[in-house]
Amino acid sequence: MTLSTPTPPLPALTIGRHTIESPVVLAPMAGITNKAFRKLCREYGDEGLASAGASGGTCLYVSEMVTSRALVERTPISMKLIEHEEGESPRSVQLYGVDPATVGAAVRMLVREDRADHVDLNFGCPVPKVTRKGGGAALPWKTDLFRGIVRAAVREASEGGIPLTVKMRVGIDADHITFLDAGRIAEEEGAAAVALHGRTAAQAYSGQADWDRIAELKAAVTTIPVLGNGDIWSADDAVRMVEHTGCDGVVVGRGCLGRPWLFTDLAAAFAGSRVRVTPDLREVARVLRRHAQLLADFHGDEGKGCRDIRKHIAWYFKGFSVGGQMRHQLGLINTLEDLDRLVDGLDLGQPWPGDAAEGQRGRAGSSRIVALPDRWLESRELDADQRATVAEAELSVSGG
Repeated sequence: MTLSTPTPPLPALTIGRHTIESPVVLAPMAGITNKAFRKLCREYGDEGLASAGASGGTCLYVSEMVTSRALVERTPISMKLIEHEEGESPRSVQLYGVDPATVGAAVRMLVREDRADHVDLNFGCPVPKVTRKGGGAALPWKTDLFRGIVRAAVREASEGGIPLTVKMRVGIDADHITFLDAGRIAEEEGAAAVALHGRTAAQAYSGQADWDRIAELKAAVTTIPVLGNGDIWSADDAVRMVEHTGCDGVVVGRGCLGRPWLFTDLAAAFAGSRVRVTPDLREVARVLRRHAQLLADFHGDEGKGCRDIRKHIAWYFKGFSVGGQMRHQLGLINTLEDLDRLVDGLDLGQPWPGDAAEGQRGRAGSSRIVALPDRWLESRELDADQRATVAEAELSVSGG
């Protein structure tokens, strides 16, 4: 690690009643940001603040997306997804929904049963099974529906003094841009902050995030924080985004895959320090092993925990000399003993590989035509058939 003390690039982030010492949000990621992974990220974020001589709560760590309908119906998966570690604060839950009444009921449940301290609404998901039904990044095109959902959610959240935020994309595609209208509506309806991923749904995760769009939103939305998301692979990227856009904080997703210590770097950077973590393979393997154990504990099943950790292994070992056959074997583990045995066979003395371990993580994919309900783009208002389509959307989205 190297140390110096430049001026912090941003003050603490205020979202409703919460002060987030480091203006950084862990983006909700399906199958990733469960209680186990959030615990790792939070510990590293705390370490980053401590190393910079600062104190207080670090970043905001958001749960996986939960479907409002499933939560209202208390499905086992949805109830599992909203679990939080003892002492985790603020407890943050992201909801997906397409019906104002159902989203409002889900927020009401979280408030009345004291299950969250912050609620985020997902209007950024580009997955075809979501957009095909008019949800996710497709929904802000229908401005009245978008306004109705945000209004209902804010109303219920305010009953418990809980801030409600909105996460969205630039639009459906280059010809159907929604972020400025959506940002202004969210502000008017009482959202505590808005976050923008600088890509359209058509881009998915391909190409380059357009940070200029984040700057545009910051200029248009002036009374609440604006957060930027997209292509933050390092703490230096986060600082550059702030300098480029003037945003009030950053949202980090794929950049922390297999690298929870990124939150040490981020917390340190926003406290004005140049602390950066460069673990050797022995330390990376230790963190991987702990992550696997936390997943086993989360699932209450070692086998499930080991199957869950498989997708993380390539991210943890990015840039290290591990070998294709070994990577294949690691991707088949069923027990923690399997993991220990295979890791013991690695050259654990390898230093941090530098550039080879940096940069993009996760699949970028390619741009595509967005799957949408019939005649979705003909008007910014719902017709009767489209209203029926979105009414079915929450029923068709699995995984909570």
